[in-house]
Amino acid sequence: MSKVLFITGASRGIGREIALKFAKEEKACIVIAAKTENPNPNLAGTIHSVAEEIRQLGGQALPLVVDVRDEQQIQSAMDKTISEFGKLDVLINNASAINLSKTLDTTMKRYDLMQSVNARATFACSQAAIPHLMKSDNPHILTLSPPLSFNEKWYAAHLAYTLSKFGMSMCTLGLSAEFKEAGIAVNSLWPKTTIATDAIRVHFPEAIYRASRKPQIVADAAYWIINQPSKTLTGQFLIDEEVLIKAGIKDFSVYAVDPKIKPFPDLFL
Repeated sequence: MSKVLFITGASRGIGREIALKFAKEEKACIVIAAKTENPNPNLAGTIHSVAEEIRQLGGQALPLVVDVRDEQQIQSAMDKTISEFGKLDVLINNASAINLSKTLDTTMKRYDLMQSVNARATFACSQAAIPHLMKSDNPHILTLSPPLSFNEKWYAAHLAYTLSKFGMSMCTLGLSAEFKEAGIAVNSLWPKTTIATDAIRVHFPEAIYRASRKPQIVADAAYWIINQPSKTLTGQFLIDEEVLIKAGIKDFSVYAVDPKIKPFPDLFL
């Protein structure tokens, strides 16, 4: 049977691209776990539109409305995954909330949202997935989070967001060590440049969006990682461009929104 992937935040952006990559290349079975069930005039993509794209590429899709802040919804979605596909091979912790406010401008509501969607949900989804991943022949957890750093500039610039993203990365560090003997690969993946998603479009100037790379670069890197033997690649903080260089890619201009513009480096690097 094809791989079964559970991808959070897969209704658009990087999560969607990862889903489409696995549908195209492997006819995979993919759970689209996200909140967006109905179309939004400002944000393209719903769990149902992505499910249809997956099916058109030959994959199988299970669209599920999941608020990753709610552990009961997470557990219910995992149960439905096993009921529908019989197994789980891959968890992609992609869902994320971003707000780059300084400390005095960050409301506690916004702080709690980022902690819940980022660090807490990564822990909760991983916790729910691990009992099923233990039964897989090549189990992987891949979290979209940056390499851990104690460089003060990342904390000074947007402390609340940094804490939530590094919390995701600490899950990678801890889970990879805890479940190494079980053979579960746990890694983080982060882009070398900004990625042309709605988050960049909304939170950054247009010039940065135009200097970004397309989400396909992250999907291609994720595809390579997840197809490595789980016992040989774990506990790593991987960068998309470096991964693809290992995979033999030499021309990165194909990923650029505008190949004439020098790519803009992402946060945390």
